[in-house]
Amino acid sequence: MSESRGLHTKEFTLNVGPHHPSTHGVCRFVLKMEGEVITHVTPVIGYLHRALEKICENRTYEQIIPVTDRFEYCTAMSCNMAFSLATEKLAGIEVPERAEYLRVIMLELNRISSHLIWLGTTSLDLGALTPFLYAFREREYILDLFEMTCGQRLTFNYIRPAGVSRDIPPEFIPKCREFIDMFNDKIDDYERVLTENPIFIARNKNIGILPPDVAIAYAVSGPALRASGVKFDLRRDDPYSIYDRFDFDIPTRENGDCYDRYLIRIQEMRESTKIVRQAIEQIPEGEIRGKFNKMNFKPPAGEVYCRVENSRGELGIYLQAADKEKKPLRVKMRGGSFNQLQVMPVICVGHKIADLVAIMASMDIIMPDVDR
Repeated sequence: MSESRGLHTKEFTLNVGPHHPSTHGVCRFVLKMEGEVITHVTPVIGYLHRALEKICENRTYEQIIPVTDRFEYCTAMSCNMAFSLATEKLAGIEVPERAEYLRVIMLELNRISSHLIWLGTTSLDLGALTPFLYAFREREYILDLFEMTCGQRLTFNYIRPAGVSRDIPPEFIPKCREFIDMFNDKIDDYERVLTENPIFIARNKNIGILPPDVAIAYAVSGPALRASGVKFDLRRDDPYSIYDRFDFDIPTRENGDCYDRYLIRIQEMRESTKIVRQAIEQIPEGEIRGKFNKMNFKPPAGEVYCRVENSRGELGIYLQAADKEKKPLRVKMRGGSFNQLQVMPVICVGHKIADLVAIMASMDIIMPDVDR
């Protein structure tokens, strides 16, 4: 309200979304506004619910793997991995060493691919077209590697209980080495376009600050948590597979704003290339799948929870088995995006509506990970 000019404003309600699925997903925000300033945010979800967990409960363990691809399609490898780990823990299945290396290679390439999607779409949300074209150009290299390995470019269905579906072709390692040799220079290109860009800084610096205590209280994980100064990464803090064999850093920042969340993902791509380089140099010969009777797999009764470090944070699978049954009794997924969405009402208040776009993008929320 401006007293000198006699202008009066009152609170009003504004709907943002639901968006088309080709953007950030079918998410709707109901905003209460004072002029251009946000005073309250209510996320509205449920537009994409497909009952995937119930579908899993009506499939055999092997048949569930393609369904997990749809949990979080940007990093389908991680979804395959989380369910495979839970199945293996439930039945005490051992995974061959070569398969473990192949899993790590695919997981880290998929992490880079996911961060490239994030970088490109976030830049586009804020009005920058060039980084979008750059990021999707490099992502094509990774998708080519996935296609030559498993025949797919999005829903990979590659990591399976006891190992992987097939071995890599002979041309994979030379092509993978070629990609990681050039990729750090490409990351430098992204930074030259964005990191010191005054418009990009103005749209992200000190916007959507997430304090570390709030992040922990809301169980935020992944890059959004580490950008707030909390050094927590499941690959180090709750190790799985063979991540303890590799040398890599866990980058953190201190401000917890949109700009720091950008810098964290840039650095994480560099660290993932280090892991992939080490893995392709160390990978042994051998079997790619352990003992697993996919036609008649009936684990003993029990329940397990296994989690992996997804590009969006903790991705966990709770699995409950009935004794000697081909189908699980209960399947429940925990995705990182749901917690990132929960914290939006806290960090958006006081910002303008244009900032909502930047904050939503910086949290890297994907709606299939929320609704399922």
